[in-house]
Amino acid sequence: MTFDNSKTIIGLRIRIFIATVILLTYVVLAYIAEVISDPFLGMSVTIWTIALIFVWLIMAIYPVVLNYQYVYFSDEGDIIVFRYFMASIFGGRKNSVEIYKNSFAGYKTETRFFGMMHSIVLFQKLREGVAKYPPIYISNLNAKEKARVLNSLYLYTPKDVKDVTIEHE
Repeated sequence: MTFDNSKTIIGLRIRIFIATVILLTYVVLAYIAEVISDPFLGMSVTIWTIALIFVWLIMAIYPVVLNYQYVYFSDEGDIIVFRYFMASIFGGRKNSVEIYKNSFAGYKTETRFFGMMHSIVLFQKLREGVAKYPPIYISNLNAKEKARVLNSLYLYTPKDVKDVTIEHE
């Protein structure tokens, strides 16, 4: 199975872009061109400016707080592959995890921030012991996508550690 959440990430970035254009258009019309000067719905231009900036900040910071990430997952062939990076307006470092299925030691799911932040921690068997990878945040995957990834990982988890090292949702 191979999948990515590129459509979700593109939609998120388009929404932030549209909100940015609306905010900048409003600022230009209200303060530079002075087209908007009368109170609208009983609120002054300053109140509207503060409200629009607040909405834009929420839209821009929400994905950062919840660690929204672009996630590519593939379990085709002999390797389990995760590619991921931060999906916020600030971007981030691109990461890749590739684990041979015969050295896959399991995974653990973590939920934080009132159940809004979900992540997967992968484990790999090495000669020296078991390696633990940094969390891969799957907060912006829908329930069906999360289930597909977790079920696939569950299939490759060694039978002797299924009850010990993982938490399956």
